[in-house]
Amino acid sequence: MSRLRSAVRSGKRAGLEALETGEPKRNRSNKAAKEEPLNASSPPCLRHTIPPAADVELLRSQLLHWYDNNKRDLPWRTLAVTELDLNIRTYAVWVSEVMLQQTQVATVIDYYNKWMKRWPTVRHLSAATLEEVNQMWAGLGYYSRGRRLHEGAQKVVSQLKGQLPRTVGSLLKQLPGVGRYTAAAVGSIALGQVTGAVDGNVVRVLCRLRAIGADSTSPAVTEALWRLANTLVDPERPGDFNQALMELGARVCSPRGPVCSQCPVQSHCHSHRRCVNAQAHGKGKKKPGKPCTLPDIEDCMSSATCPLCPSEPWDDALGVQNFPRKPSKKPPRVERTLTCVVTRRGEEGGDEYLLARRPSKGLLAGLWEFPSLLQGEKSCESKDKTALCAQISALLATDVTESLLQPAGEVAHIFSHIHQTYVVHRVRLKDADAQKQTDNAQWLTRSALQEAAVPAGVKKIVKLCDSVDSHKEQSCNGVKRQNRTGAKKKKNQETSKKPKLSAADGGSRQLCLSAFFSHGKQE
Repeated sequence: MSRLRSAVRSGKRAGLEALETGEPKRNRSNKAAKEEPLNASSPPCLRHTIPPAADVELLRSQLLHWYDNNKRDLPWRTLAVTELDLNIRTYAVWVSEVMLQQTQVATVIDYYNKWMKRWPTVRHLSAATLEEVNQMWAGLGYYSRGRRLHEGAQKVVSQLKGQLPRTVGSLLKQLPGVGRYTAAAVGSIALGQVTGAVDGNVVRVLCRLRAIGADSTSPAVTEALWRLANTLVDPERPGDFNQALMELGARVCSPRGPVCSQCPVQSHCHSHRRCVNAQAHGKGKKKPGKPCTLPDIEDCMSSATCPLCPSEPWDDALGVQNFPRKPSKKPPRVERTLTCVVTRRGEEGGDEYLLARRPSKGLLAGLWEFPSLLQGEKSCESKDKTALCAQISALLATDVTESLLQPAGEVAHIFSHIHQTYVVHRVRLKDADAQKQTDNAQWLTRSALQEAAVPAGVKKIVKLCDSVDSHKEQSCNGVKRQNRTGAKKKKNQETSKKPKLSAADGGSRQLCLSAFFSHGKQE
């Protein structure tokens, strides 16, 4: 029996080696930066790897049939099908793929339409300024993406004669910010290159299909998923197949609440089969969160050495959501930033806001924000205020002291890795103090500020200031109403205290009819 298992593993290992694409290893900046081959001494179990050819053909057919009938109508998909110019088609798909990184489809659609209307070709984008690009990108987050698109467009025009690369390998090498996934997605969708594309949705689908439970960010799992994707991709419709896998992960095989009953490839899914077997053996009625400790017929025979098997036991309560498995995220870094909203009276009568440009590298590089100072863990607030005032003074070439700072409150803003709290103060400058400014500062009206290349945190701070002003106005109006009400009451009281004149005092009063006649007789 042991000889049989060894022979099977040896044959499978040979098959896996034959499926290697032969592409050289590349360093990447993501979590799976180091691409390492699977340990030859510990091959993956058979159920994790590539299914038989007949199953692959069936899976392709089922998935593409579902996609043709259920795909969403998205602008970049329409362009990829209808645009005849290869360069424009490649550019359009490239823009969409960059925008869709870490951002939901519903959010991207409006940004994408505006972008393509303003810069329909790579040459148009190349001629834009970085300030214009940042302004267009404002609110979409991860601003370095827009900057790299701009850099890439300028490189294409200046070094590649305006022609975008035509292969996955050249896309990866020649375009800044384009990684393994983006190159594969653009290559397959726009250029028809036969290659798989593994994004977060595809990771989830493939891990569940083949019951891959090891850390999905590890080099071993990353390489196994790419090999699997490259084998499954349909050679006749590579772009549609890759989009179909992504669509399946986004709408059916979702992170939480997957709808297995609607999955077109359910019959190929080892995770779903495990759930069915668990229910058949009466395991599905266990208390939520209690893992199954008994061995299952679906378990790997070599789970102790298999680089793709889960290190934790199957949890019946989770079902297919046992896969994929990711390492626990590090808690976000907590930061506090002292911020000052400096205003002056504008030429048209409304307020204008002082904004300073952030450094050209690092978080929110090159964007505009209110003058700010990051506070240290053991910083002294009074010293920080002095330093912030010195920064504002340098921007305006005038003297601004901490005595002018008026507290406005705090604003919380969450980045992907930072929990930021802005400690907001306000300063209102006189006209004579606000005439000069340096190149790294500008005054913007309220309407211009809303459309400028500013981070979302800046707009939150503006809302805080509006709220403070509104509260003050309501309080002021309340005091005025109380004063008016008090004055009215006082006047009524004074009127009620005036003595009433009697008839004897020359006053007059109306008599009833009988009293009138008796009064006449007396006279």
